[in-house]
Amino acid sequence: MAVHKNTPRQSLTVVDNRTGKSYELPITHNSVLATDIKKIKAEPSPTDTAEDETKQGLRVYDPAYMNTAVVQSKITYINGLEGILRYRGYPIEQLVQKSNFLETAYLLIYGELPTEPQYADWQSEVGQHTFVHTDIEGLLKSFRYDSHPMSMLTAGFAALGAFAPEANPSLRGQKLYTAAASGDMESLKVLDKQILRILGKAPTLAAASYRMRQGRPFNRPAQGLSYTGNFLHLLDTLSDAGKPYTPHPVLEKALDALFIIHADHEVNCSTATVLQVGSSLVDPYSVVAAGCAALYGPSHGGASESAIRMLMEIGSPENVPAFMKDVEARKRVLVGFGHRVYKNVDPRSTAIRQLAEDVFKVTGRNKLLDTALELARYARESDFMRSRNLYPNVDFYSGLIYQAMGFPLDFYPVLFAVPRCVGWLAHWRQQMLTPSGVKIWRPRQLYVGSGEREYVEARERERKEGATVFDAPVQVHHGGDSKRNLLAVGRVRARL
Repeated sequence: MAVHKNTPRQSLTVVDNRTGKSYELPITHNSVLATDIKKIKAEPSPTDTAEDETKQGLRVYDPAYMNTAVVQSKITYINGLEGILRYRGYPIEQLVQKSNFLETAYLLIYGELPTEPQYADWQSEVGQHTFVHTDIEGLLKSFRYDSHPMSMLTAGFAALGAFAPEANPSLRGQKLYTAAASGDMESLKVLDKQILRILGKAPTLAAASYRMRQGRPFNRPAQGLSYTGNFLHLLDTLSDAGKPYTPHPVLEKALDALFIIHADHEVNCSTATVLQVGSSLVDPYSVVAAGCAALYGPSHGGASESAIRMLMEIGSPENVPAFMKDVEARKRVLVGFGHRVYKNVDPRSTAIRQLAEDVFKVTGRNKLLDTALELARYARESDFMRSRNLYPNVDFYSGLIYQAMGFPLDFYPVLFAVPRCVGWLAHWRQQMLTPSGVKIWRPRQLYVGSGEREYVEARERERKEGATVFDAPVQVHHGGDSKRNLLAVGRVRARL
C-alpha cells in the first residue's frame, strides 16, 4: 500500500517555552487527552506558588466546561454552528414529524428505532409502571399548597428510591448496575427495570404536583392512552364517572412533539449533573432527582417560564423597541434568544413553530404572540442581535404553546423534566455499561487563595483590612417571634 508523504500526522506538537521541551500529543476525534497535557512539567517559576503544583504537570483551565469533552457518547449529536440536532443519527425534524415520544425514548435509550413487536412490548411495559405507592402520594400532600411543582417532583423522584431497596447499590453492592457491562443478565434486568419504573411514574408524579397545587384529588393512570394522552388524563380528569377522558388530538400531538424535542440535548447542565452524580454509582432515582434539581434553575429548565414572564412584562408590540434599547444598554436581560451551543438557528425552534400554529387554531390566538413575533422580527433586523447570534430558541416558542394550552407558568419546568428523564436515563445507562468501568468524576481546580497560615487565637485576631460586605455574614432581619425570644433571654443586640 502506497504511503503518501504529505499525509498529516494526527497529533499536536506543543513546545513548552519554560523548558524548551517539545511534546507530541495524539489527536483522536479532533480532541487531545487532558491527561496528556499533564505530562508537560516544569520547575516552578518565581511567580508560581506552591499551590500551583507546577511539578505535577500542566492543568487545563476551562471555566464552565466551555470546551471540555467529558464523555464519549453515541446518543445525541449537536452542531451549534450549523443548527443540527440528531438523536442517534436521526434529525430532530424527522422524529417530530414521523415518530412519537415513546418510540423516540426507545431510540435514545437503546440505540435503534423499535420494531413493531418491540414497540408493543415497550409501550406495555412502561404502562405497567405508572402507579406510585400511596405513601408517595402522602409525601406530596404534605407540601404547602403554594410549593413550586419542581420541588415536589424532585422530592418525589428521590423518595421513589426508598421504595425500591432492591435497586439501591448501597444495599445490594456497588456493582449492581456496572456488572451489566460484562454481560451479567441479572444486573441488566435490574437496570432496565428501573428505567421502566421511572419513565412510567414520571407523568404520575408530575401530574400529582399539578393537582396538589389545585387542591384536587390525584387521578389514577389510564390504560389505552398514549404516553402524553395518559399524562393529560392525569392532569385534567375531574371525575371517574361519565364518559372516559379523551384528550384533544391536536393538543395531545403537540405535547407529544414537545416531549420529543425536550427528550435529550447532549451533555447539558442537568445531564452533566446526572453523569456526575451517577459516577458515584448511586441509585438511578437519586440520579434523576439530581437532574431535576439542575433543571429547576432559571438558566436551564426555567427559561421558558422566564421567556413568558418577559413577554408579559413587555405587554404589547409597540413596547418592543424601548425594551430592546434597554437590552442593548445591558439594563435588561433578554430571555428566549440565543443558546450556549447554537450560534445559528436552534433546530428545535424550527421544528416547533408549526406546532404553535396548530395549537393556536384550537385554543385561540395567544395574546402574547404578536409581541413575540415583533420581538423576533426586531431580532432578525437588529445588528446588535445578529452580531451576537441571538436567534429565538426552543424556550421562546414552547412557552407560548404551554400558555395557550392553559398550563401555569411554574409548571413549565415540570413539562421539561418529564421527557428529559429519557435523556438522563439514556446517558446514565450508557455510563453504567461502559466496558472499562465507571470512574468517579473529580474535576480539578486552580487554587488562588491564601498560602499556608498559622492559626491565630481569637483574642489576638483583628478584622481583615479592606474587608467588604462579602467577607462576613450580612445582618438578617427576623420575624417578630424571633425578636421576642431574643428579648426574653436577654440577648438583645445593638441592632435587632
